[in-house]
Amino acid sequence: MKPLFKRCLTWAALSLTVLTSAQAQTFPDNKPVTMVVPFAAGGPTDVVARMLAIPMGKALNTTVTVENTVGAGGTIASARVARAAPSGHTIYLHHMGMATAVALYRKLSFDPLKDFEYIGQVVDVPMTMLARKDFPANNYAELINYIKANKDKVSLANAGLGAVSHLCGLLFMSSIGIDLTTVPYKGTGPAMNDLLGGQVDLLCDQTTQTVPMIKENRIKVYGVTTLKRLSALPNVPTLDEQGNKGFEVKVWHGMYAPKGTPKEAIDKLNAALKAALNDPGVKQRLADLSSEIPSADKITPEGLRSHLEAEIKKWGPVITKAGDRKSTRLNSSH
Repeated sequence: MKPLFKRCLTWAALSLTVLTSAQAQTFPDNKPVTMVVPFAAGGPTDVVARMLAIPMGKALNTTVTVENTVGAGGTIASARVARAAPSGHTIYLHHMGMATAVALYRKLSFDPLKDFEYIGQVVDVPMTMLARKDFPANNYAELINYIKANKDKVSLANAGLGAVSHLCGLLFMSSIGIDLTTVPYKGTGPAMNDLLGGQVDLLCDQTTQTVPMIKENRIKVYGVTTLKRLSALPNVPTLDEQGNKGFEVKVWHGMYAPKGTPKEAIDKLNAALKAALNDPGVKQRLADLSSEIPSADKITPEGLRSHLEAEIKKWGPVITKAGDRKSTRLNSSH
């Protein structure tokens, strides 16, 4: 290589390094930040995103806009963010589906553990095990006995492949060692409507959807999926305390950025996330939704990365074991 050409390459590389460093130091440089959400507007994840967008924007001194990129259980949005420019101006809010996609989808165009930078965990939303109001079992012990005696007749609804209600149902069936007739819907709303109408028997769903109906006595509840009782439902026992030891499903959420996003930008985004979660209005609204803000050590890049890795290992065997389980009905009319 000629000396002059070599010097030009060296100067070009050095200039790029200096430019990248300068951009990171001035981030967000008066440019808006786009927060991608892999689900439709109005859903639980979208609600959390819009709750955080304004206080995060205030902390960053810019505008944070929410953009919904739906489809394929969140994998379309994940792939889009993985390919986005790593400037810090594209961030991503996703729930536990980031971990389960590895086992649910045979061919992914992204790797959750290699194609992203981690900003921090965001919020945990508990779930509840429910039944139609006139279901014969009146408590968890009776539920298990009824399932054992009528396993071919009991239906378990969910909001579709990869939905958290689907994953909770898989873990529940795995924990009791019994396969039930699963009934997938196109969303939580139709599944809940049919539970209320008595057309399906059971459903595991998030407290953001179920607490009002439980309090109105419109459905039966057999337990919450956390290891401690919820302040919003103090009289509802956990599944763990009723004998399903270690059963825990929290719809955890994490915030990500494309791989290669400068550390300086990640640090500022993490600080903005923490500021948003510490906002009094956000804290009160999350409490009203029976949602929990993670501990400080989890609202960190390493906290999210290690949790994601553990969740991939947790859900992989459950989903793989259920891999050939087919739903006998598909409610495409809802």
